[in-house]
Amino acid sequence: MIEYRSDITSLTSEQIQGFFVGWQNPFPPETHLRMLLGSDLAQVAIDTESDCVVGFVAALTDDVQGAFITLLEVLPAYQGQGVGKALMTQMLDRLSHIQTIELMCDADLVPFYEQFGMKPSGGMVLRRREP
Repeated sequence: MIEYRSDITSLTSEQIQGFFVGWQNPFPPETHLRMLLGSDLAQVAIDTESDCVVGFVAALTDDVQGAFITLLEVLPAYQGQGVGKALMTQMLDRLSHIQTIELMCDADLVPFYEQFGMKPSGGMVLRRREP
């Protein structure tokens, strides 16, 4: 069974293994946990049988006008089961008072985000995770 939580204060790095698949420089679990705890908002999906995080979404916000969803990821074994959709829906509900919600995604993920009413937009990025 999957349980969704917004209180992540008791998470441990042991619970968040296996994320950032395909990344050239994936975050180790300790850094991943620091990122989640440093976010203004975070939501996790936990498999209650293993007590492991199987998906997460994080956001930064000024709590008035703008929010940026920094990452949404679901472990490969749990993809296609509605976990990402549930996490995104929950995060958008938590951000429902915000005028502008932004995120960056690869082109193949545009249809996923369009189901939430999001539209492609131009922007700029400086990514320092690549060597």
